[in-house]
Amino acid sequence: MNGMSDQRSGPAIGIDVGGTSVKGVRLDEDGAIVAVHRLPTPSPDPTGAGVVDTVAEVRDALTTDRALPIGVAVPGVVDEDNGLAVLSVNLGWSDLPMRDLLVKRLGTEVALSHDVRAGGVAEARTGAARDASGVVAFVPVGTGIAAAVLIDGKPLVAGGWAGEIGQLLITHGDFAGQRLEEVASARATALRAGVASARDVASAAARGSSASQQVWSETVTALADALAGLAVTVAPSVIVIGGGLALAGRQLINPLSDELSRRLPGLRVPELVPAAHGDAAAAVGAALLGLEQQS
Repeated sequence: MNGMSDQRSGPAIGIDVGGTSVKGVRLDEDGAIVAVHRLPTPSPDPTGAGVVDTVAEVRDALTTDRALPIGVAVPGVVDEDNGLAVLSVNLGWSDLPMRDLLVKRLGTEVALSHDVRAGGVAEARTGAARDASGVVAFVPVGTGIAAAVLIDGKPLVAGGWAGEIGQLLITHGDFAGQRLEEVASARATALRAGVASARDVASAAARGSSASQQVWSETVTALADALAGLAVTVAPSVIVIGGGLALAGRQLINPLSDELSRRLPGLRVPELVPAAHGDAAAAVGAALLGLEQQS
């Protein structure tokens, strides 16, 4: 088990501040989602006031019980220990005291988290890696790419800088000079193939399109390089793949596992599994962290 058997259970609110929407969930006593509410994200929002007000609106739509534990996950670089939104280019944040702003507006304690680390908490504790022990990683591959490393269900924070694998610069080959997420994200994969989504690339590749097969292979290769670095550094037993790219299922997992094995001769190869919580992972994880903070 992942060491979280003593985790408190009970109803809670989790809110995920995304680039386009603020999504909230209410969990029941068993951790099941019983209500969802979503509003557009005010952006840019350099003072954070618009986001904080939107979070309050979402919370109020989900419950009238102000005593319910609440967690909020935000994007960018987040220092959970000090309650800071260190940097978010899209929202215009720089060293905002986000936790204090949320506590003042909501009138209750708030567990602040990074969106990917919150998603990792959900997958490690109640999702695809709930039965894994020791170290697990969660790697959502969507508009961008990032990783959350969890040790016995606890996320590694490192001042907010842990897991920024999407920012790795590729230094050789056809994509030299580009960052990993500019090549291997779901968005980049679709753009390179000239289609609407990464799932369309996977479908075309499965139908025999040589152009789509080439794009898919490039994405898998770039991802495998990054995951190999993660594997030899923190040795996760399981890597959970989320985001839009994971919708391809075994068409992604199988070749990615093969490429990862090739890069790790004589070493333990992590099991790759698709995420269980889908796009609700960050909100669910935020709710779990809110529960933990109150315990």
